Amino acid sequence: MEPTQSALIVSVPEAEPAVAGLRERLDSVAAQGVPAHVTVLSPFLPPAQLTPQVLAAVQLVAAGVPGFFVSFDRVAWFGDRVLWLAPDPAEPFRELTNRIAARFPAARPYGGEFAEVVPHLTIGHDRPVAALREAAAAVGPLLPIRARVTALRLLAGAPEAGEPWHTLADFPLG
Repeated sequence: MEPTQSALIVSVPEAEPAVAGLRERLDSVAAQGVPAHVTVLSPFLPPAQLTPQVLAAVQLVAAGVPGFFVSFDRVAWFGDRVLWLAPDPAEPFRELTNRIAARFPAARPYGGEFAEVVPHLTIGHDRPVAALREAAAAVGPLLPIRARVTALRLLAGAPEAGEPWHTLADFPLG
């Protein structure tokens, strides 16, 4: 099936040893090939609109934000539906989101569903709260997870079909 959506993320491979198994059970996008990540902008643009000019503009935005170090040092929740890791600092992720959203106003963070963008690395969502609590207890002792953020990644996939997502491009940060 052809991709119907794209997304911009910051992949966090340093988190995989701690969260990969949990995400496989508790986060449906993990089974679609999406790595541990912090979302920058999803949905982004439809794949048919990812022209060379769009890719060049994303490259310029990414190059304008310096690479940075981040620590995921605490477990957090959105209600009792989403378990996630909190990045510190969170501001560079917000800066990336704000710059991309300003350049591409048709692509609103989370489709405009939330008033505030809260950078996070999802471990699990929409699963039984007992399973999410077990995951929180399992990952807590593995924190902090430290990472170096050097790139923005563009993915495309067909979420409604459960098909794998694929990396289209990586854009180095400045």
